[in-house]
Amino acid sequence: MVAISPVAHKLLNYVPFLLVLIDLRYEGVNGGKDGGVENHLEMGKKLLAAGQLADALSHFHAAVDGDLKNYMAYYRRATVYLAMGKSKSALPDLSKVIELKPDFTSARLQRGNLLLKHGKLDEAERDLKKVLKSNPSSREEQEAQSQLKKSDEIQRLVGQAQSDFTRRDYGSAVSHLDIIIDTCVWDADSREMRAECFVQLGEMGKAISDLKAASKLKSDNTQAFYKLSTIYYNLGDHEMSLNEVRECLKLDPDHKQCFSHYKQVKKLNKQIQAAEELIQQQMYSDAVSKYESVMKTEPNVPQFILNAKERMCHCLSKDQQTAKAISVCSEVLKADPPNVNALKDRAEAYLQDDQYEEAIKDFESAKEHSENDRQIKEGLERAQRLIKQSQKRDYYKILGVKRTAQKKEILKAYRKLAQQWHPDNFQDAEEKKKAEKKFIDIAQAKEVLTDPEMRSKFDQGEDPMDPESQQGGGHHHHHFHGGWENFQGFNPFGSGPFNFKFNFN
Repeated sequence: MVAISPVAHKLLNYVPFLLVLIDLRYEGVNGGKDGGVENHLEMGKKLLAAGQLADALSHFHAAVDGDLKNYMAYYRRATVYLAMGKSKSALPDLSKVIELKPDFTSARLQRGNLLLKHGKLDEAERDLKKVLKSNPSSREEQEAQSQLKKSDEIQRLVGQAQSDFTRRDYGSAVSHLDIIIDTCVWDADSREMRAECFVQLGEMGKAISDLKAASKLKSDNTQAFYKLSTIYYNLGDHEMSLNEVRECLKLDPDHKQCFSHYKQVKKLNKQIQAAEELIQQQMYSDAVSKYESVMKTEPNVPQFILNAKERMCHCLSKDQQTAKAISVCSEVLKADPPNVNALKDRAEAYLQDDQYEEAIKDFESAKEHSENDRQIKEGLERAQRLIKQSQKRDYYKILGVKRTAQKKEILKAYRKLAQQWHPDNFQDAEEKKKAEKKFIDIAQAKEVLTDPEMRSKFDQGEDPMDPESQQGGGHHHHHFHGGWENFQGFNPFGSGPFNFKFNFN
């Protein structure tokens, strides 16, 4: 046993007292029952006045933590929440204030106002009536009375909106709900009802913005996300539909409606993306069959059918499947006459088919709906040049080949015709003259259409053999002017792997 000196003994008697002292000092520093909490409240107030809301909030959090019975700390924190627009967080704080200090009139008045904005009319009225009984200031009394009047009016409108809705008089329900939502800005139920009215009235954009608000106002609002997803889906917007249904499944992975809808949208989304990738790679006929499967996946939503056909019209036109393109584009335009994409694609198909007037009509309608589109302007100019050209010489017609013909086909057609119209085949002077003219046309057609540069000029509506139509680029002009004599020593059959031998008499 260690002996303790009398001095040490005396000190030991002081330990409990010292510990208490240290404890008190510590509480004061650390936001205990007095100094700390007051400090935090003071700092918070200054920051709030300076508009530094986030910093003010953290001081009020500390004040609440330091003293759970300090109603002022809750009240100040509620004030910051309101300034930040976080009314959901402000409500429980105001309730705590009223529980700790039932005669705190301004807190009760604020809670009444908030409850009214949330559309909780009965609870709001209870608070407002209590304010009137609790010896309020004249300003508080006035405010409480005017809010009570408002609340009565809204109760009446809610009843009317509901009976309009039941009677399916959606327009009139909307006009009542507009007034309700003006006051009850955070009332999710009114928004949902108004969204439903908008859906029935076909005003999808407005329905969407109400449902988006409702999805934020009510926590875990899976129904709002589900409805948003189906509206986007019916509008043919598969990407937005997928986004919204995913939000629903984040909240509730087992949500039956959302899950089965998700599977459908995902499948459709995948097919559309695959089709668009094929278009990017210019694999047009594959893209067409991909869009045919899109229509099988969703046969009941007209917008998806229309979107798919619009893209098929584009692919067929690009793929130069002229007759099919014209027919599919026409289906789209029957359902949606101002569809600029379908008008442009059908015009291109008409050009391939030498239906210049029709092409010009389509380009002109497209231009009415989309004035600054460069493609339309260029297409229209091209069509107008081609129609002029068609009234002159058409090298494709002369050889009897399609505009899409490959070089091989052009040479084959040329040889056949050159053989047929060779002037030496004709004895009669008149016929010989006619044949000479034909023969020169055939040779010119072959020259233009087998030269990529000349052919592309001709396809743009310019005749490389006609001095008048030339816009520069003049070396090919007068090759053949001057008739049959120029052909002496020219072998029109000398191109390609074949050499025709003629026995000229």
